[in-house]
Amino acid sequence: MKTGNRFWKTLLLCLVCMALPQMYASAGEEKEVRVVFTHDLHSHLDSFELEADGREQKVGGFARMETWLQQQPQNREDILFLDGGDFSMGTLYQTIFETQAAELRMLGGLGVDVTTFGNHEFDYRSSGLANMLASAKSSKDALPALVECNLDWEATRKGEQAEEGALLQEAFESYGVKPYVMLEKAGVKIAVIGVFGKDSLACAPTCALSFQDPVEAVKETVETIRQKERADMIVCISHSGTWEDEKKSEDELLAKAVPQLDLIISGHTHSILQKPIIHGETAIVSAGEYGARIGSLNMKQKKNGRWALQDYRLTLLDDSYEADPGVQKKIEALGKSIDQEYMMQFGYRKDQVLTYNPWEFTRINGLGEVLQEEPLGNLLADAYLYTVNNSDTGDDTEAVTAVVPSGCIRDTFHKERNITAADAFQTLSLGIGADGVPGYPLVSVYLTGADIRTMAEVDASISPMMTTAQLYTSGLTYTINPSRMFLNRVTNISLQDMEGNTAELENDRLYRVIADLYTGQMLGAVEKQSYGILSVVPRDAKGREISAEELEEHIIYTDGRELKAWVCVANYLDSFEKTEGISQIPEYYRTTQNRKRIENDGSILAIMRNPSQAARAIFSVVSIFIVILILVAALFIYKLSIRKNDK
Repeated sequence: MKTGNRFWKTLLLCLVCMALPQMYASAGEEKEVRVVFTHDLHSHLDSFELEADGREQKVGGFARMETWLQQQPQNREDILFLDGGDFSMGTLYQTIFETQAAELRMLGGLGVDVTTFGNHEFDYRSSGLANMLASAKSSKDALPALVECNLDWEATRKGEQAEEGALLQEAFESYGVKPYVMLEKAGVKIAVIGVFGKDSLACAPTCALSFQDPVEAVKETVETIRQKERADMIVCISHSGTWEDEKKSEDELLAKAVPQLDLIISGHTHSILQKPIIHGETAIVSAGEYGARIGSLNMKQKKNGRWALQDYRLTLLDDSYEADPGVQKKIEALGKSIDQEYMMQFGYRKDQVLTYNPWEFTRINGLGEVLQEEPLGNLLADAYLYTVNNSDTGDDTEAVTAVVPSGCIRDTFHKERNITAADAFQTLSLGIGADGVPGYPLVSVYLTGADIRTMAEVDASISPMMTTAQLYTSGLTYTINPSRMFLNRVTNISLQDMEGNTAELENDRLYRVIADLYTGQMLGAVEKQSYGILSVVPRDAKGREISAEELEEHIIYTDGRELKAWVCVANYLDSFEKTEGISQIPEYYRTTQNRKRIENDGSILAIMRNPSQAARAIFSVVSIFIVILILVAALFIYKLSIRKNDK
């Protein structure tokens, strides 16, 4: 009996001794996860031209991403691959968004684990987004999970667009959209949360959904994860963004408010963070737009259970990465239907050459960064006026000015290149019309001369803080003095034709103005951005005010079809005089045309003369405030003197 007990004890001791090294090895093992990320891809499935590393070169594209992924030393299944939203809207592939769901299917094909919605996914309106999700699911392809934690379905059902909201709720539930998902990578359990930012919602005028406060929703979701899941790491893919002003930088505010987050993949603002932003133990990373760069990093667990970010890199996908043939073949197969489904209804083919460009235009990643006139902006605005004034639009009144914000321009025309119909589309590729067809249509509204001056003041005062608001115009010339007071920087403004002839802009007169639908819808933001001091009021030909909701009634039609912004550009480029079958962009667009003059004059006379209406209002308020202060001070001194006399 004793012998038997001794045997079992000896056997147990041997087993323990054999297990101890393994136990200690497991306890001392450092957990590490490889994270790869993208955001703001904007339908850039193919490589594209960009000035990077000091030269013009082709970069990006899903086929190059695949090659880069194959070169990683980690097993693919151990890599956490995340995308921060705005995966659509930017190239001709967006035109098959509803029917082919090319972007979402290609993300799945690359092995992206999770993505989220950006504001541009809502550009297709509720039916378009719902159709895309259905098309993606019915394809039977591998697809990324979709996460969004701050959807407010209760408020949506009570809102004015409850019917559209119900359509999206059904589509989201069918696809499997969740507040967060749990994944396991390299033995690490990871919770991935998605969130939609406040500025993203402000940039989605056709979104029918209501959202909870992003920070509060993430807090609640983190608490749910801590109670229900055994997560080693919590990651947030946020379509909120980072800004230079830390007080407005939504993802930085999120990191400070929810310190339990280990990592934030920050989309929306197209930020290129060469170094991560660190707040506490939360890291914020961004790789920039269009997939030109792919971000990667390692997360290594510390003794306190939190994670340290290491080996952070943004890799430019240049020509050192060959396109993977299999992925490229799939992209080409998806793109075969573009001409038939989209381009031919406008009389173009995607590869059709329209003109030749011999000139150097500002690169797209520099457009809007400096307050100045841009030849490319002039050309696009001129294209609006040319097409509208040379087409039967049902309005015989000549349009006198057109406006194109820098934020609506998504690509440039490259020097010494043939410009195709696809290039024309890509310059103004955003949006969708009331007809459900991709491409923002033009709208025709009437503004008073005073409103046009205010519009120029928005350009002068607000665009230095919000570069996407910088305006490029046709039919106007104005002078900006940056030394003057905010909202008082336009010193003079007048009408100007393409020959340089000017005419007075009358404050009370109505002028026909052309813009795309999105720009018209965002006119209401002028009042918000100027703290209620400025407003631009669109009107009809009779002077009646037009609300943002009524703006679609003023879409321009030609031949019974919405006039798309990009079609105006294609028409204009195709109108240039041809020699031996091909034209070129005229020398007129080689340089600027005095449409926006910057005269920085700090003299007292220059600062004080010809104040704007807003400046006069501010001066009046400040003067009244000063008078009140003087009166209060005088009253205080008077009472003090009485007390002294009484004593």
